[in-house]
Amino acid sequence: MKNLIVYGAILMKNSINITVKLFAHYREGRFKVDQRIYPQNISAADIVDDIGIDEDDLPIGVLMVNGRHVKKDYILRDGDIFSIFPKVGGG
Repeated sequence: MKNLIVYGAILMKNSINITVKLFAHYREGRFKVDQRIYPQNISAADIVDDIGIDEDDLPIGVLMVNGRHVKKDYILRDGDIFSIFPKVGGG
């Protein structure tokens, strides 16, 4: 089986395909929707870090997987759709 080189890592057959969707300010300089390959047992927090979201600058508001709210320690599975929304302020 061929190795896949994705995001600086060599991944073998134990990899998963995740659709990542970014919203609002998180899209700036990044992407709107992207298909990404990650190792199994990756958490939502690991993906946030991989994308380079600085939570001190733009705090996380909501994390969703397949339309359901999840916490940062949620472990994603192959085929999941992971959406990241920043906190929004207003008054």
